[in-house]
Amino acid sequence: MNEKTMKIMQQEVDDYIQQFKTGYFSPLGQMARLTEEVGELAREVNHYYGEKAKKASEKPNSVEEELGDVLFVTIIMANSLGIDLTEVFNHNMEKFNQRDRFRFERKDGLTEGDIK
Repeated sequence: MNEKTMKIMQQEVDDYIQQFKTGYFSPLGQMARLTEEVGELAREVNHYYGEKAKKASEKPNSVEEELGDVLFVTIIMANSLGIDLTEVFNHNMEKFNQRDRFRFERKDGLTEGDIK
């Protein structure tokens, strides 16, 4: 399978949404759906890595599937608000690489004092 850029993924999601009369939900509706999906992800993480075992009556899901749902709804929200997720990602990486580059102990041993 070919790797897809975020731009292609955003276009695929838009193509999917555009086939329905409803179109994009309101930002508030999307936020509620995103919150729901994050809750489902949390539940799966708890089942796989936490102390709470899944009930026999619960349908099988996976952390991977729930992360995919979170990504899909995130893309929907970004599309409806005209947000280019590639630009957002690049901006955030720049921010984290500057602001947080010494937040945790580095494997290369560098500290803030080493940079002049």
